[in-house]
Amino acid sequence: MQLLRKIAYPISLLYAAVVYVRNYCYDIGVFKSKCFKTPTICIGNLSIGGTGKTPMIEWLITNLETTKRLAVLSRGYRRKTKGFIEVNPTHSSRDVGDEPLQIYKKFPDSIVAVDAERRNGIAILEEKYSPDFLLLDDAFQHRKVHASLYLLLTSFDNLYTKDFYLPTGNLRDGKKEAKRAKLIIVTKCPLLLDSAIQAEIIKQLNPLPYQRVLFCGFEYDQIVHGNKRSIELNTLKQKKVTLVTGIANAAPLYQFLESQGLIVEHLEFPDHHFFTGRELKEFELKELILTTEKDYTRMNSNANNIFYLSVKHRFLGDGKSVVLKTVEELGK
Repeated sequence: MQLLRKIAYPISLLYAAVVYVRNYCYDIGVFKSKCFKTPTICIGNLSIGGTGKTPMIEWLITNLETTKRLAVLSRGYRRKTKGFIEVNPTHSSRDVGDEPLQIYKKFPDSIVAVDAERRNGIAILEEKYSPDFLLLDDAFQHRKVHASLYLLLTSFDNLYTKDFYLPTGNLRDGKKEAKRAKLIIVTKCPLLLDSAIQAEIIKQLNPLPYQRVLFCGFEYDQIVHGNKRSIELNTLKQKKVTLVTGIANAAPLYQFLESQGLIVEHLEFPDHHFFTGRELKEFELKELILTTEKDYTRMNSNANNIFYLSVKHRFLGDGKSVVLKTVEELGK
């Protein structure tokens, strides 16, 4: 795979040129971006995934929903439907995408919708609900909409400054486009990240004067949840489990489970993989399946041996208060 990526270097240069021209046309006004009356918060990245966008949406809902009326808009990646759809209990991941469905199931009182044409989706949500804030999932490259606030996520183990354009690297947008973010959030950090390492990362990211670099790490639940029961993670020490993942980067989860003393067999599938009936039957033959919440949503299985482990972001230092203060200033 690495050899193929190196061979594809000329294609990456062509891709980089196309990305540059597109962004330049938006910057000088040849292509138009639209602003909306509702404060819009864009959560995105410059790479093709694996930075924790969905947990960041969930973090914002958890910390804002008690005082603000929120609506979440996603394109619904890999769904089999078209147009605007408001997520409801009857939908499957094939209808609306795995991430929007996961968010809706976790926050059933929230307004969650999908629409590849974000302008249309925002207009519908504004007219129908008049939310205080609109959370735009994975919309950093969707420049037809000019968001009120951009949160740019980059992974601790793969900073965008060290990456290269697709297909040689994982970048789908130019590094200079980080200028649109007010907050650059380094995700998947060790929760006890040394201040000297933080300073070195800030130096590498080289933020502009109006930007702030924040750090957060994953905090995993200590209970895994299944169809009919839940299990405390510490009761699985020294037991063999099968980890099934279809996400961009499963390494942090795998490492966490091993650190908890589990003996882990890992079955890895492509990101957003739709599990087949045959695969689900094979999973049922395993003693215990552990998976992510997103994968569990896509499995849509009633098997009693499949459990998911929830994860959430935890900010280091004053990161939480900085994010909430920045969002609060939008509504003034």
